[in-house]
Amino acid sequence: MAPTTAVNNKKKGGNSRSLLATIMLMLSMVAIPTAVHALSIPALSEQGSGLEERQTTQSRARTFANPIDLPYRFQPDSKAAWRECADPMVIYHKGEYWMFASHSLGYWHSTDLTSWSFTAASGYAVEKFAPTTVEIDGKLYLATSEGVNKIWTTDDVASGQWKVAADNLPWGYQDPALFLDDTNRLFYYDGLSPDGPLYAVELNRTSFQPLNVTQIKNNRDKTNRGWEVPGDNNQNVNDASYIEGSWMTKRNGKYYLEYSGPGTQYKSYANGMLTSNSPLGPWKYETYSPFAHKSTGFIAGAGHGATFLGPNSQYWHVGTMSISVLHWFERRLGLFPTHFTSNGEMVADTYLGDYPRYYDGDRSLTGWMVLSRKKKATSSSSQNSSPSMAADEEVRTWWTAATGNAGEWLQIDLDATKTIQAFQVNFADQDAKTVNQITASNGVFKYVIETSNDGTTWSTAVAETSTGRDAPHAYHVLSSSVNARYVRITNKATIPNSAKFSLYDLRVFGNANVSLPAQVTSGTAKRSTTDGRKVTISWPAASGAQFYVVRLGPSSDLYTQNFQVYDGATSVDINTLNVGTSYSFTVDAINEAGITKGTFTGTFN
Repeated sequence: MAPTTAVNNKKKGGNSRSLLATIMLMLSMVAIPTAVHALSIPALSEQGSGLEERQTTQSRARTFANPIDLPYRFQPDSKAAWRECADPMVIYHKGEYWMFASHSLGYWHSTDLTSWSFTAASGYAVEKFAPTTVEIDGKLYLATSEGVNKIWTTDDVASGQWKVAADNLPWGYQDPALFLDDTNRLFYYDGLSPDGPLYAVELNRTSFQPLNVTQIKNNRDKTNRGWEVPGDNNQNVNDASYIEGSWMTKRNGKYYLEYSGPGTQYKSYANGMLTSNSPLGPWKYETYSPFAHKSTGFIAGAGHGATFLGPNSQYWHVGTMSISVLHWFERRLGLFPTHFTSNGEMVADTYLGDYPRYYDGDRSLTGWMVLSRKKKATSSSSQNSSPSMAADEEVRTWWTAATGNAGEWLQIDLDATKTIQAFQVNFADQDAKTVNQITASNGVFKYVIETSNDGTTWSTAVAETSTGRDAPHAYHVLSSSVNARYVRITNKATIPNSAKFSLYDLRVFGNANVSLPAQVTSGTAKRSTTDGRKVTISWPAASGAQFYVVRLGPSSDLYTQNFQVYDGATSVDINTLNVGTSYSFTVDAINEAGITKGTFTGTFN
């Protein structure tokens, strides 16, 4: 279903500090040959040995696909029922990872990032945006956004009980990030504004009173930083850019201050980078920004979030992804492997960032491709929508059945027998009548996914029927692959909250018995002579390609951005450039067999 209107409400908040006054309207942004590399996925006859060999070190069960599979909370909105979770951060505390996010009435914990358990919380402002925590002397301390001038603490985070640690602070926080340096000095970073700076502030560790306040004046410059320009494709050059979402990481004596823009409602929502040798600056803008960026694919956005050290001493970035149809704050969470280059640049891997990926090892893509995009879909019924909207790889459209009753179904014809490895079921909650949380007492999603070779005889692949759960973006990886042409999902219980049986997409992951696409061997870039933030990149069509990914960055070993290009197009307009920065690029060809990396490196100034 493609809506015609959206509820465009934005939170406003005051800030009592005159020194740090900000406007609180949250909107909420010639070819050189190289070696050839193809990510080759074996054909059906070879599939078993090829994938099983890879999975001796990386378990198929320990894979995931964004958005993170969580029971996202319905928000208290009388105009529409929509879910939200955003502005996340993760902290390792007492042997577990604790994830805090906006408007969730609590937080999640996990021992390994693969499955999350929810803890309901009380004692702090759970309805405020952007909670941030820091561990000091074995306790957690928490602050929130929206001008709240308090700090809370707990020595038992699993209990969900918090108490005030500091009250009546001189000013309230806006998208804060608490940071305890390894020197035992305490800092916070904050700011949220269409035109103001971010701030770096040192705090007294006991009283939380400010000791030193500095402005970060070079945190915004949309005139020279294309990715800071508002719009899904950074095209609204005259609109205000909201800079927000600070987060601090220290590594090898260097301070990495990430910040987000241009607005949480845009597919272009991303994170830039400032660095310093001091926690209070001065700060250098890194021209490889944005370091976490995902503006294309099934669900876009990699903005306001946090970078943290996960299992096996590997870094991850958890960020905010945008649906933003029923409300600008209709958002989800994404998890992206992150690394530091040999030169110290921080880069989040968002390449095909909503495809299945391993948690362990090199955290690479599994090689399972989307088999369902633009395939013929049929359904038991439809309401103001087409079944094809559940197979279009676009979270901003969806299919809706006429009812939410058991028996409604959607079927996808994959065109040929293909090897299926996993599914992602993305529920759209169409016409939900309440904002109740989904529990065992008021209903859960129950359904079965079946496969068939002839559309007549069916075998069960996934049976989510016994207990069910609130999982609007449920990811199901099969214990072993299944060869099939048809996929059908059937509703088995009344949809919770009186909603219709509705799907953003039923995504089918696996591989087809076809050859890999040909290689893209050349490409051209035409940078605008009047606006250095813009470039058009073109390339010749590659035989067998179903779509392309353009990779872009300051050098061929520092590609920080990628753009998926569909439906036969062989050019793309990119508006994210930093003026004065030279770029390298290449183009990968992709189909249902896998990925063929580009064989060239293009450059432009």
